[in-house]
Amino acid sequence: MNRIAQKTTISIVMLLLSTVIFWIPFYFVIINSFKSPTAAADMNMSWPTSFHIIDNYTAVLTATDHMLVRAFGNSTLLTLLSVTGLVCVSSLAGFVLQRREKGKAASTFNFLVLAGLMIPPAVVPTIWVLNSIGLFKTLPGLTLVEIALHFPFCAILYKAFTATIPRDLDESAFIDGCGGFKLFTHIIFPLLKPVSSTIVIIQAVSVFNDFVNPLYFLPGSENATVQLTLYNFMSMYLTSWNLLFADVVLISLPPLIMFLFFNKQIVAGMTAGSVKG
Repeated sequence: MNRIAQKTTISIVMLLLSTVIFWIPFYFVIINSFKSPTAAADMNMSWPTSFHIIDNYTAVLTATDHMLVRAFGNSTLLTLLSVTGLVCVSSLAGFVLQRREKGKAASTFNFLVLAGLMIPPAVVPTIWVLNSIGLFKTLPGLTLVEIALHFPFCAILYKAFTATIPRDLDESAFIDGCGGFKLFTHIIFPLLKPVSSTIVIIQAVSVFNDFVNPLYFLPGSENATVQLTLYNFMSMYLTSWNLLFADVVLISLPPLIMFLFFNKQIVAGMTAGSVKG
């Protein structure tokens, strides 16, 4: 009984701690998005004396010639292109790195992949490269940046999961006359569905919520992504806190809903390749 009581106490403490860390700030943002500009500027968690829900959210959606609506389109397209490219490139790389993990060349490529996780990106050289190939301030250019920055993490996950797939499967396919690319697309890639689901969800949330890369590599109001619309309600001398909080709520809903619905798939995909055999 002591162990059961101890586990129950730990569970309650962790639940309360998670509530304080995650849900109270979210409540603070939501409740202030319902207030008037003066009441929201007080920055407290008190219940609104008057609700301005429709006015605040309508103002956010129509601000700067419906910039938020365009930003949702830009962020959605950026997310789809980046995640699709990541799955295609990272899965191939993870498969090759795992199947050819012996030798000097493999060691070099593994080192480069790990270096991609440790070395921070250089903004100015990246802008110079994008500008020299005509992709600066373009959605394809930012898509390539997102793929390059998230590639190491995704390749490592694919490599770990591929290790659980027996090599005998490859040999049987080659005996039956299956080529290398066909082996991957028809046999190996379908077996990577658990880790692919995890990568799709994690990277979709990460790219959709990205603030820094669109700011540097996709400037311009017509190219705004959802995170950059926060600047619509902030200035040097005045900040419309009620509209800013309403904007935060709107741009937080898609990633939050995706995470709540697919958190089991995230955990399953992250742990599926942890045990070989």
